[in-house]
Amino acid sequence: MATIEELAERVERLLLRHQELQRTHALTVQQHASVAAERDSLRSRLAAARQRIDALLERLPLVAPPSSTPPTGVDDGADAGATR
Repeated sequence: MATIEELAERVERLLLRHQELQRTHALTVQQHASVAAERDSLRSRLAAARQRIDALLERLPLVAPPSSTPPTGVDDGADAGATR
């Protein structure tokens, strides 16, 4: 059976471990807050960038989709480099 001294030593070790875990937890909470703030900042920057891109896209002129056959008289480059 454990003596009083052995129990006291175990309790001391447990208290030290508890204090260590409390410090580790406090650091983890602090890091989490920092990472969460960085995430929020990045989300905000992303939203602003998306708005700028959307605004730029709105300014682009509408272009008709290319047809499957090139217009008559336009060189499609298929015979580029061929000798005549």
